[in-house]
Amino acid sequence: MTVADMARPAASATLITPRITVLIVDDEPPARRGLRALLEEQADIEVIGEARNGTEAIAAIQSLRPALVFLDVQMPESDGFDVVRAIGAERMPVVVFATAFDHYALQAFEAHALDYLLKPYDRARFDAALDRARLQVRRKTVDDRLLAFVDRLEGRPQYLTRLTVKTGTRTQFVAVGSVDYFEAESNYVRLRVGDHSYLIRDTLTNLAERLDPAHFVRVHRSLIIQTSRILEAESLFAGEYVLFLSTGRRLTSGRTYRAAVQGALGL
Repeated sequence: MTVADMARPAASATLITPRITVLIVDDEPPARRGLRALLEEQADIEVIGEARNGTEAIAAIQSLRPALVFLDVQMPESDGFDVVRAIGAERMPVVVFATAFDHYALQAFEAHALDYLLKPYDRARFDAALDRARLQVRRKTVDDRLLAFVDRLEGRPQYLTRLTVKTGTRTQFVAVGSVDYFEAESNYVRLRVGDHSYLIRDTLTNLAERLDPAHFVRVHRSLIIQTSRILEAESLFAGEYVLFLSTGRRLTSGRTYRAAVQGALGL
């Protein structure tokens, strides 16, 4: 046997590459199922867990220690940015953010060259984001872009994260991220949360100043809608829009709010 023969690996030997462990974080079951289906097609990927909100995500990252996280930005209780803050950018796994249209988020991701996926997911973009994530996982280095991103987030204004609803002697807390839209009713505001509604003593103008404009848009003098709930917009005469929500409701914007609607939805 020659020296060359000794150095050459046996024909039957195979090089085993460790699989990349992945955590999926999203509050919507269909979105989690869709991502899992895409990931399970990859031979080098192992989905080790799912989380439905920021609180579960923080616990899962700390206990499971995934190499890669697909992290939804908009979730009730605490959002994807809160997860990064809680874990710390220097201790975060590699992150691919997922979001519905979010003006602030898109600007921030582009500015820091961070990977993100828009909902509904595009296969070509998913493949490209996953390829870049693979490289980053293999390098095992802290992403300076994420550190800079968190620094930018720390400078954001502090907006409402939950609202207090009083019913008799009981006090209920409603996460702002769970609200589909706010509707003015005289000196009150009605919160629409899926099939439920709650009444609080406040004005829509006051709420508009305290809600994150990255997530909410005032479309009428009596309506503020969470932009991620808007699935479709139909243009009407004189600058009005019919807005179709994920809940099945249809709401009409006011003509004086045309610019706000167009800016929030990228029309």
